[in-house]
Amino acid sequence: MFRNLVGNEHIKQTLHHLISKSRVPNSLLFAGDEGVGKRRFACELAKAFICVEPSSGEACDVCAACRRADVFAFPKPDDRDAYKRVIFSDHPDIGTVIPYNRNILVDAVRHLESEANFRPYEAPARFFIIDDADKMNDAASNALLKTLEEPPPTTHIFLITSRPDSLLPTIRSRCQMLRFAPVHGEEIERYLIDERAFTHDEARLAARLSRGSIGRAVSINVEKFRVRREKMLAVTANVIEAGDRAALLRISEEMNDAKNKDSFEDNLDTLQSLIHDVWTLRLSGDETRLVNTDLAEELARLAEYHGSVDLPSWLAAIDTMRENFAVNINRKIAADALFVSMASV
Repeated sequence: MFRNLVGNEHIKQTLHHLISKSRVPNSLLFAGDEGVGKRRFACELAKAFICVEPSSGEACDVCAACRRADVFAFPKPDDRDAYKRVIFSDHPDIGTVIPYNRNILVDAVRHLESEANFRPYEAPARFFIIDDADKMNDAASNALLKTLEEPPPTTHIFLITSRPDSLLPTIRSRCQMLRFAPVHGEEIERYLIDERAFTHDEARLAARLSRGSIGRAVSINVEKFRVRREKMLAVTANVIEAGDRAALLRISEEMNDAKNKDSFEDNLDTLQSLIHDVWTLRLSGDETRLVNTDLAEELARLAEYHGSVDLPSWLAAIDTMRENFAVNINRKIAADALFVSMASV
């Protein structure tokens, strides 16, 4: 039900209006940052159609159709053939296409094209959700265009993306776009306390770290984050006060060893938040704008250091490094280069 979703009230109002006027487009593009709830909204919109006892344009979440709609059996990561098909929920009129590794396979889009031409089995319409639609290559995108140009009247296709500009202009032009905003920190904090049993301190920290992403907030293990943050704070202090390259390279080695490789990008996010906080304090001294508010005293000390450090260039370098992950760069070499360049400024 839309009322149970956190944030983006303007999207809820838009969807309610479209449902009430029976004007839900055949093709919708759900665009916004990762983790703001785009897929949840798409699923709830589909359920509003398949629900057997809808109320005020919303799914009841109680009937058998609603319960089946939420159940997906996703394939194992190494089962490539399974990603060549639409993955249906337990309800035969709701299916999804998801990426295999970093790409949506053209075979999956062709299967969607075929399935889109079938009439609904039970509901008034069929719904297909394409996750991370920006991961379609040219072949997959062109295959989807065929369906978007002349969609069957009983078929709806919802594209989910955090990078709408990466889609072909011809795809964007055939979809009505819904732009999702980051969720307010107060809403995330309240949700974590009421629904996820976070303590007030944990919820406050997770909400600030989430950058408006409810998905990111829910996934944060605050205890593990604090351990990770302690190491990244040592990196930040080292590079600002000492510029000890040998120590930084040892930390890079540790970040890339087998036991830590899965948390590499989390470490990078943590480092970036600390550097940004130091920069915020250096510019304004406003502690209320910090992410890591519980470290305000230590961060203020680093902000007052009078050495020559270029904090904006560090943040830009981290952003560039993260973008380069899309082309499978060697993370160890990239981390070494990042720390050496930071220590050189």
